[in-house]
Amino acid sequence: MKNLVKILPLVAALSLVACKKDQKADQLVTEEHTTVEAPAVATPEEMVKEAQAKPLTTIALSESNFEFGKLKKGDHVEHVYEVTNTGTNPLIISQVKPGCGCTVPDYTKDPILPGQKGKITLKFDSSNFDGLVNKQAEVYANVEKAPIVITFSADIQP
Repeated sequence: MKNLVKILPLVAALSLVACKKDQKADQLVTEEHTTVEAPAVATPEEMVKEAQAKPLTTIALSESNFEFGKLKKGDHVEHVYEVTNTGTNPLIISQVKPGCGCTVPDYTKDPILPGQKGKITLKFDSSNFDGLVNKQAEVYANVEKAPIVITFSADIQP
């Protein structure tokens, strides 16, 4: 046992030396240093200004509120809100901002031509909720009254 205690540090030291590589051969060294800044979080006013910078149009929603009814805690559900461009300019949805992290948005990214339809999908994770829940998302688009608020509600059962 005493011999093992004496040999163990020697084996460990040899294995470290044996595994050491020539780092110069594996590293790429550059002289330039670039700094990447994190994107600034836009305020609601800035998001409205950005959305309305494009030619304005009008929009019609299939519905602005949806009722999921009773859900089992932990259910993952989604609902699609249909949008129609009722104006004369292309409708551009620049951002859909949910009220919290339990809701994930997806939406038509391409311009929606006059008379055409697009979609806004809200995906909801009920894992952290009990009872009646009301959630919303703000839709930023090139319309006069932005943001447009869409909502949904659910009754989360244990």
